[in-house]
Amino acid sequence: MNARLNEDHIDRDRNDALLKLAQAAGLSVEWTDAYGQPQQVSGQTLRTVLTALQFDCSSDAACAASILTLQEDEERLALPPLITAQQGHEIVFSPLARIHGKAYRLVLEDESEQSGHISGEHDAPARMPAVHAMGYHRLYIDGEHPLTLAVAPVRCFSVSDAAHDRTPHLWALAAQLYSLRRADKDAQTGDAGIGDFTALEQLAQSAARHGASGIAISPVHAMFSANPWHYSPYGPSSRLLFNVLHIDPASVSGEQALSEAIADLENGEERKHLQALEYVDWPTATKWRLTVLRYLFDHYDIHTDGWKAFERFRNESGTALEDHARFEALHADMRSKGIEGSWKDWPEDLRDPHSDAVARFAEMHDNEITFHAFLQWQAALGLQRAQQRARDSGMAIGLITDLAVGAEGGGSQAWSRQSQMLNGLSVGAPPDLLGPQGQSWGLTAFSPRALREYGYQAYIEMLRAAFAYAGGVRIDHILGLARMWLVPQGQPGTEGVYLRYPFEELMRLIALESHRHRAIVIGEDLGTVPAGFDKALADAGLMGIRVLWFEQEHGMFRSPDRWSSQAIATTATHDLPTVAGWWQGRDIEWREQLSLLAPGVQGSDEHAARGYDRTRLCNALKYQYPERTFDCDSPHPPLNDLLEFVASTPAPLVIIPLEDVLGLLEQPNVPNTIDEHPNWRRRLPETTDHMLDRGDVAQRLSILEKARQAKGNH
Repeated sequence: MNARLNEDHIDRDRNDALLKLAQAAGLSVEWTDAYGQPQQVSGQTLRTVLTALQFDCSSDAACAASILTLQEDEERLALPPLITAQQGHEIVFSPLARIHGKAYRLVLEDESEQSGHISGEHDAPARMPAVHAMGYHRLYIDGEHPLTLAVAPVRCFSVSDAAHDRTPHLWALAAQLYSLRRADKDAQTGDAGIGDFTALEQLAQSAARHGASGIAISPVHAMFSANPWHYSPYGPSSRLLFNVLHIDPASVSGEQALSEAIADLENGEERKHLQALEYVDWPTATKWRLTVLRYLFDHYDIHTDGWKAFERFRNESGTALEDHARFEALHADMRSKGIEGSWKDWPEDLRDPHSDAVARFAEMHDNEITFHAFLQWQAALGLQRAQQRARDSGMAIGLITDLAVGAEGGGSQAWSRQSQMLNGLSVGAPPDLLGPQGQSWGLTAFSPRALREYGYQAYIEMLRAAFAYAGGVRIDHILGLARMWLVPQGQPGTEGVYLRYPFEELMRLIALESHRHRAIVIGEDLGTVPAGFDKALADAGLMGIRVLWFEQEHGMFRSPDRWSSQAIATTATHDLPTVAGWWQGRDIEWREQLSLLAPGVQGSDEHAARGYDRTRLCNALKYQYPERTFDCDSPHPPLNDLLEFVASTPAPLVIIPLEDVLGLLEQPNVPNTIDEHPNWRRRLPETTDHMLDRGDVAQRLSILEKARQAKGNH
């Protein structure tokens, strides 16, 4: 590992000038890993990352000049376009903002006004009285152009708020949306091989009957219509729009229109074949669905109220929708001409979304661009209907969407918002318990400098897209709000460095959007967690995640009453083994087969350790339920007891993956693999219309419901 301290080796490239620049740029030249060991980042990695961040570090003099540029930027942005504050708390400006004594005028969202003078001594930060109205307000200082003052609640919208209960004990299911089967494998009303929003409606309605308060779903971000081989939901083209492959074609113009389309296209048999498969055949299923959707678009009656609603949607969605639709059309056109890589490989005049060449292309391909905008409208309607069905069925929360940590650098969001994104660097994770070899995910993220400079515009629009049709949002790898592990493109995950992000501002904007959308927030906080991070999340009312396999202390599994009351509780995530898979060591078999074990570790060692862990977990069950008998050596896990165990925690919300409710062996994804394992392809064995009503499944859901109710009555 490049970063590990080695007293026998002196990295002569880590000189004072380089280290000062790295620290000024927000890089952590030293850090502590998941095993509590101190680490140093090599000089070579620092130079590569600084260069990607557009800082000249080619010499000591260049480093000094770059530091001066950073200082000048700080002074220039002493009053950035957007400033965050908390309701009822005095507003404190940057120490570099020389506005002491100046008059201000604050225009609130409701157009009411407040005015006064900025206070504070000149040798201390300038201050302004607290604002009690939540929202995005316009602040004029000394009559200058307005800044945006984003006033956020102290805490996010909570499960308590959603449940109207001070001490809620709710439960929800987690579903990989693509995995859902909507109808019988050979039915004419089937889904053609990809789970859709209608299946999600059916699942929500069924789960609500059993007492569930929500459905957490895999990301529904926009993908690449012209590249169906790129299908990981955590590697999207854009987090501003939606995955059109989850549209149920029957919802566009009705079943009759769909039947006519299938008959005209003569692809009904292919549809039956696709929906009977064990795995999603993304390339073939994508082609089928887009072909049918294009037919329905071409035959859509533009003289209806539906078309008027589409035109309103398009106008209200603004540049985010238009840019994405243009990208989709351009991407398909470039691939048809043999340019199959990133938009960075396109002709230079098409790399700028605002260029005359892109405008001319849009004019010449208006119908194609309208088609992609139309699909986004249909996807938004599908997600909206699923959330409405969930709430109408009695769910306190409804859908919990998933916000991916980054987007593909060659995708729509990076193309349309490129001035606010990092280039040449990939988001990842250092070596830890989940990935002993480190991880580089091939995704790009926001530039923290650009976020401030552009008033967090791209970040806010992304949050709004995530919250738009949901009762909650799970933020993937929320550790990235404080610091992001960045790896130079083409390098292994070990060759990275942490970059600091404006945590306080990002958290306040999440809290503000959370309340505006009345949606809860969950943060995936697994990995190398910096000191104090858990408390910061809890103070902001943002729930972390506690997973059964990791809830251990002093060599024992924690009893349910010792779990956190400020985080959700779950048996597993999409990157972790199912209960059956963990119990049988199926994840170890996969990692052994794919050479993903830590260096020097043998599969036999892992299986021995798992056997020990299984015995300890079994002992925890015996302690919790002394009246029951457990066979720790059985190949079949005590699944019902383990679900009750997790449901008995004080967590305000328990989320159980469908894979565990159904007792399945395989997990959806194995980290650090692409197609070596069938990631993001496994379909559930049963259809959503009766899956949860099966005897053993209904019994497990009843156990969850009773355990949660019992917890609430204590």
